[in-house]
Amino acid sequence: MRYAPIAFLIVCFGCTSDQQTVYQPQTKPKATTVSNFEPARTITDTFSIDYVIGKFDPATHPDFTLIDKSVASNGEMRMRKDAYHAFLEMRKAAKEDSIDLKIISAVRPFYHQKRIWEAKWNGARKVDGQDLSKTMPNPVDRAYKILTYSSMPGTSRHHWGTDIDINSLEPAFFEKGEGAKTFEWLAKNAKDYGYCQPYSQKGEIRPHGYNEEKWHWSYNPVSLELTNLAKRYLTNEMISGFEGADAAPKIDVVGKYILGINQECK
Repeated sequence: MRYAPIAFLIVCFGCTSDQQTVYQPQTKPKATTVSNFEPARTITDTFSIDYVIGKFDPATHPDFTLIDKSVASNGEMRMRKDAYHAFLEMRKAAKEDSIDLKIISAVRPFYHQKRIWEAKWNGARKVDGQDLSKTMPNPVDRAYKILTYSSMPGTSRHHWGTDIDINSLEPAFFEKGEGAKTFEWLAKNAKDYGYCQPYSQKGEIRPHGYNEEKWHWSYNPVSLELTNLAKRYLTNEMISGFEGADAAPKIDVVGKYILGINQECK
């Protein structure tokens, strides 16, 4: 799959607009020496480990923008500018085929995901009607149960600003009627706008990771680079800073969940 070169702004906190430079993604990112994890360590001219695990503020990041409420479920969500512009083009094309695409979830930084995860971990938020802190004392079992529905902090593609959920989070919605037509359109056309479905059906080709999510679409010209950076530099031991993090190496959350994606997104 080939994409036209995409230019986007370099990560530069505290820079003025005329200090920012245009960055062209590299096939082989220039990397620093990797040893023990250090916060905000730069691994390319654009991305750091902190970016990959979602420890930055999209509200102040120069590569991010608010999503207009006319194309989203609310007017408070943000995503990367390059991914957003591609989505708007895709949405325009879908409209011509009587398909309405609406973003219902976009970037979720580390600390947002931490709140979701820990509420489920400590029982403040039920999972399938259960208080997991009582029904699943084994930390690995509890982590796997939460991973059925929610990403572990530091491992979500929603950290990156490249990934969006479209129209509904209910699998049944995409099985018939309007939902089925929407998924069929995306499956056929999304690649023309740089988008792919990272969580396809599980099976022999994709045995690990999250169950199929027909609503989750990823802007591949950027998320592919971030996936490759995670593969090269991210370790299970770097997934830390929240309740239940000790389960990450036992599960191999990097290998099975971050990298357990549709081959078309790799």
